[in-house]
Amino acid sequence: MMTSSLGVLIQSLVLIVFINRYVAGMFLRLVKGKNWDRTVDDYEPSVTIVIPMFNEGPAIQETLRTLLAQEYPADKLSITVMDDCSTDDSYELAQEVARASGGRIRVIRNQTNMGKRRSINRAVRETSAEIIISVDSDVVVEPQAVRQLVRRFTSDRIAAVGGRVDVRNKHDNWLTRMQTVKYHYGYHFMKNLEWAFQRVMCLSGCLTAYRRSVLIELEPKLEHREVCGVPIKYGEDRFLTRQIIKAGYLTTMTLDAVCRTTVPNHLGQYFAQQLRWRRSNIVDYIGGMSHVWRLNPLIAVHFFSLFALVIVYPVLIVISIRDGFFFKGMLLHIAVVALFGAAYRWHSRKEAPEHRVSAFAFLPMSIVMPVTYALLTPVALFTLDSTSWETRGHEPEVVPEPQVVPLPLAEVSPANDLDLDDEPVRQMELPAA
Repeated sequence: MMTSSLGVLIQSLVLIVFINRYVAGMFLRLVKGKNWDRTVDDYEPSVTIVIPMFNEGPAIQETLRTLLAQEYPADKLSITVMDDCSTDDSYELAQEVARASGGRIRVIRNQTNMGKRRSINRAVRETSAEIIISVDSDVVVEPQAVRQLVRRFTSDRIAAVGGRVDVRNKHDNWLTRMQTVKYHYGYHFMKNLEWAFQRVMCLSGCLTAYRRSVLIELEPKLEHREVCGVPIKYGEDRFLTRQIIKAGYLTTMTLDAVCRTTVPNHLGQYFAQQLRWRRSNIVDYIGGMSHVWRLNPLIAVHFFSLFALVIVYPVLIVISIRDGFFFKGMLLHIAVVALFGAAYRWHSRKEAPEHRVSAFAFLPMSIVMPVTYALLTPVALFTLDSTSWETRGHEPEVVPEPQVVPLPLAEVSPANDLDLDDEPVRQMELPAA
C-alpha cells in the first residue's frame, strides 16, 4: 500500500511538473505571441561587466577578449575582474589583457577568499554603472550579448535579465553531448512558465544583467548567508534571483544573449557539480517556502511540486530496487528520454552541425538521472553546510564577514537564506496576450 501510494504521488508530481514546463509554458508562449520577449532599443545605460575569478588560468584571457569585442559603445562599457585569491597565474594573465585594453578593464584582487557573491558585491560598490552584468570567468560571450540583455529592461520593475548558456565542448564525449541536450531543454522549454510571468526563479551567473540599485538594496542579505551557522558559497546565483523576486521585482530572460561554457567531461566532475547544484536546489526550496506561495498560483504550484519531487523521487528508486521493479521502470525512463532526444533533434535541426548533437545523445540520461537522484540527493541533504566549491577543487578558508560601508539607499535588514520572515511580495497577475 505504501509503495502504491508513493507511486501515485510520484506520478502526480511528474505530471504536474511536465504540464507546467511543457504544456502550460508553451500555451502561455502562444497566447502572448509577439509580446513574449519584449524589447526597447533606445535604452543604452552605462554597463559594468563583473567577472569573479578563481584559478581560471588562460581561459580568463579568452573570456576578456570576447567581452572587449561586444557590440556596445566602448565609452559606456567597462569590465571588472575580481580575483578571489587565485593560487595559479590567473591574476597575472588577466592583468596582461587589462594593460592592452586602454583602461577598459580593471583587475582587483581580494585580500582573502570571499566567494563569488561577495566578490561581485565588492565590485558593485566600486562602480557607478546603472547595469551590472555577471559573467563567469570560463565562458565565451557572443558579440551581441550585452546589447540583447540591455534591450530587455523594458520596465523599472525588471531587475534582472538572464541570457542563454550553451555548451562549448559539445563533442568531447557522450557526457558532454548529453549535457548539450539538457542545457537546450533547460533554456528553451523548462523556464517558459516562469518566463511568462517574469518570475524566472534562477538566472545563471554565467551571463545575467542586474540593476545596480537593486543589488545595493539587497546587499545586506547577499553578504550574510549561512546554513546551521556555517557560511556557504554554493548556489549564489539561485539565491540572488530568489531574493530579487522576494523583494517584489521582476526577472526575465532572453535566448538572444548567448554565452558558451565548458561542461564537465568526466563523471567525477559531473557528479561533483550536480551535488553542489542539488544542495543549492534544496536550500533554495526551503528558503522559498516563506514567500513563493504568495506569488502567482501557477508559479507556487510548480515550485513546490519540484521540491516534493526532489525529496520523494529517491525514495521511490530505493523502493523499486527493493521490490524488484526498478528495471521495468528503467524501460519507461529510456522510452521517455528517447522521445525527448528525438524532439531535441527536430527542434535543433536548423543549427549548424557544430552546435548540435544527435537524437541519441540524450539516452544516457535515462540512467544518469536516477543514479544522481538516488545517490546525490541524500548526500546533499546531509551536507548542506558544506563550504566546498566541489568543481573548483578548492576548499576556501573561513574568513570573517567584511565590514560593509553603508550605502545611500533603502536599508534592508540582514537575513540568511533559511529565514521564514513575513516580507511582502507583490501579487503577479496573468500577463496580457
